[in-house]
Amino acid sequence: MKPVARIRSVFPAVSVRALAVALVSLHLALPAAAVSLDDLLNAAKLGDSAEVAQLVARGMDPNSTDQSGNTLLILAAREDQPAVVAELVKQRGIKLDARNAAGDSALMLASLRGHAGVVDQLLKAGAAFDHEGWNPLLYAAFEGRAAIAGLLLDKGANIDTLAPNRSTPLMFAARNGHGEVVARLLKAGANLDLANDQKETAESWAVKYRNTDIAGMIQAERKARAARR
Repeated sequence: MKPVARIRSVFPAVSVRALAVALVSLHLALPAAAVSLDDLLNAAKLGDSAEVAQLVARGMDPNSTDQSGNTLLILAAREDQPAVVAELVKQRGIKLDARNAAGDSALMLASLRGHAGVVDQLLKAGAAFDHEGWNPLLYAAFEGRAAIAGLLLDKGANIDTLAPNRSTPLMFAARNGHGEVVARLLKAGANLDLANDQKETAESWAVKYRNTDIAGMIQAERKARAARR
């Protein structure tokens, strides 16, 4: 007996149309628990914003996390999924600044990986960007994400923010040879003379790692500032 005929034999007085409507209603009424958390996490990572919206509408928590403490927003930001980020930031109660087990937020990982569009979305949504410890500007400087450093500076990020070892964004950019980031930081007025726990300055690190062009940029900026005094 075919499936529809079997169903009709059980409900002989019910039309196929009415039965179809009933089945759809039953599907929509399924509890969120009937859906795997993995489905929701994968939808966030893969950029399926429609699936994320549907599952959240059915009762799943928009702040759900994986085993490493990554929220849906962190996963979407990390994987550069702007459509999912847009869907999540409008959810009531969304935790913009949640941290994973490693201590990273959505904005921090987007900054680290160079996803400027997502960084812009999160900043506009009100994500925290200026805090102690590792933060978005330090990550952007370390990895040479000039556009993101610009977004953060325009938003008002502390240009001389300190990493746990008291290194500044300028120190990291100079050490790692990121000339465009160094140029942005110098133009914005970064302190040239701060030293970290290793007694390194931005200039000494540039020299040590043979980034001579960057060392020259810092020296030229020092002379220019002295001339303006």
